[in-house]
Amino acid sequence: MLLAWRMWGHIILFSLLALPVALLTAYLIGRQRASSGIRHPFRTPLADALSVTGTLPWLWMILTPGNVREPARSLSLTPFRDLATLAEGFTGTLIAQVGGNLLVFATLGAMLPIRSPALARLSRVAAVAAGSSLIVESLQYALGLHRVSSIDDILLNTTGAVLAAIMTMRWWAQPIPEGTVPR
Repeated sequence: MLLAWRMWGHIILFSLLALPVALLTAYLIGRQRASSGIRHPFRTPLADALSVTGTLPWLWMILTPGNVREPARSLSLTPFRDLATLAEGFTGTLIAQVGGNLLVFATLGAMLPIRSPALARLSRVAAVAAGSSLIVESLQYALGLHRVSSIDDILLNTTGAVLAAIMTMRWWAQPIPEGTVPR
């Protein structure tokens, strides 16, 4: 635990400080939208604030250079190979890797369908998460961050986003009826 704090403590502190600022900003934007008569004025700013503050810290961690004793670039394109290798090792590492990868885009997956009716489908959440994860894994490889760019990470990131979206289905944005909004 101490090692994790040394490695990621600054990111955790930044996140804890950024969250109230983001929520206050969302509240102020929501109040302004409410005074304009917008229905559900806090939905979009709150979803945006939570998406950003819940996703950026994970991206910061992922795009931080890894162990310089490892190769600068490593690619794993066989599905579930990395997970099988992790399962053979220390259970704590497996839990941290799987849990962390499930959480990377979880907040984004939970908030996208709340924010926008156009994204209120599991297939669209999965597409956004998979595309975003592919970009992150490609950046890790292109930047030579001494990390493994793995298909397993993309699968876990996408799964985490979809599971989080399922948990928020109750609050998903509904399509706007035709003709109710001026074009």
